[in-house]
Order: sequence, then structure tokens, then C-alpha cells
Amino acid sequence: MVSNDQRRRQLAREKFLRQQQRRESARRRARTRNTVIASALAVVVVAGAGAFAAGAFDGKDKKDSAASKPSASPSKAADPCKKPAAGKVKPLSWKKEPALTVDKAADYTMNLATTCGDIGIDLKTKEAPYTVNSFNFLAGKGFFDHTKCHRLTTNGIYVLQCGDPKGTGAGGPGYTIPDENLKDKSLKGNVYPAGTIAMANTGQKHTGGSQFFLVYQDSQLPPSYTPFGTISDSGMKVLKKIAAAGESTGQGDGAPNATVVIDKATVKKS
Repeated sequence: MVSNDQRRRQLAREKFLRQQQRRESARRRARTRNTVIASALAVVVVAGAGAFAAGAFDGKDKKDSAASKPSASPSKAADPCKKPAAGKVKPLSWKKEPALTVDKAADYTMNLATTCGDIGIDLKTKEAPYTVNSFNFLAGKGFFDHTKCHRLTTNGIYVLQCGDPKGTGAGGPGYTIPDENLKDKSLKGNVYPAGTIAMANTGQKHTGGSQFFLVYQDSQLPPSYTPFGTISDSGMKVLKKIAAAGESTGQGDGAPNATVVIDKATVKKS
């Protein structure tokens, strides 16, 4: 015969166990959700060769992905940039990487004349000759002219991604280039420091194409993305202006609210 007091204690124990089970279940769901979010952010740098998946840098920027869906009422800042220059993106593609013609002992600079202002870059020719050579080739062909910078991330990592002639995250030059300079002295503790320009890729080795990302705030990423230049102080001011305008989804990863178009890209030997 169970007394009323014993029965109450039994019911209390059962209630406690049910609460613990619910809490543990909630913790498991939270861990799974956080793992998915972290994984999505980690790939933010994979680009163009056809797999912009991370929602970050990996090839296909899927328009129907959760990161790309606008929130019910995303806050949208005023566009700080000018209208793009007249002209259209050239439909250019090549089967092979261009022959190495840059002088590895010389200094090269790149200028991105954008609708938001000029972004000057000192290129690391000695450390990343094939990457610099590819940009010298593509810029000379007008490949980047009139292309949109299609992705801005403002949560977890802090980059503006550009270099896709399609403006979707899935475009490229038709060829790939090797990874370079992954042990650059600037990459400490798996952090790409503010002021870095680096290559996007598909998440696989040696799959860089034409897409690149500009780091406007220190960003923790694995050293898998070729760092090939340093952004000027004036260029950083332009980037921060773009970042301050936010991105379209309201969730930290989407198209920039600012109309960021590269009117003209040039590479020069100093």
C-alpha cells in the first residue's frame, strides 16, 4: 500500500525526470542548430568554380537557401553609393589558366573603382604569383568591369565578396588557379585580419577562380583561402561604409544594401 506522501514524492520524481529529459532534448536541438550555423559560416569563402555553397565562400550562392531569404522586415539603410557607370559585363571565359607573365620580383597594385569609392590594393606578387598573374590577366580583359559585389557578411565573419560576373556566387573565368601563400605571416590564430584580400574557392584545394573577398574586420577562418594583397587605408573606409549599410536579409549574410559595382578594375606594375 503506497501512502499519499510516498505517492506525492513519486510523482515529484517523475515530474523532475520529465523536465530533465525535455531540457536535455532542447540542449541537443540547440547544439545541432549551432553546429549547422557554424558550418554555414565556415564556408563563407568558397567561390565561383560552381560551388558557392557556404553561404559564404563556396561556389553556388543558392537563392532559395535560408541565408538568402529575406526576413519579414529587414532593416535597410540608405544606399551610400552612386549609380553604376554605363556598360555591361562581358561574357568572357577561358579553358586554361593564363601563362605566367608577371614579374615576381616587381610590385603590383590593383585598383577597384567602385560605385562606393576606390579600393586600392597592394598585391603580394612574390608570395602569390599565380593569383596576381590571373588578376592582371582578367583585369586587362575587362572581366571585372560592371560586376556586382554580391555578398556581404556581418555576423561571425566580416567580408565583402566580389568577382563574379553572374552576380550570383556561381560565376568564374572558366579556369582555376592553385592555392598560394596559405602560411602568410599575417594569418595568426586562423584569423584573416582586417585589410586582407583573399581568394574564394569551392571548399576543395586549388579551385580559386575570379571570386575574392575583402576583409573589413578581423575574421576567424581556416587558412584555406589564398591571401594575395593588402587593402589601403582609404579602401578600408570605403569597405566600412558599405558594411555600415548592412545586408538585405537582416540575418548577417546576404546581398549588400549598398549598390556595390566595380565600374573598372586595373592592375599596374609599380
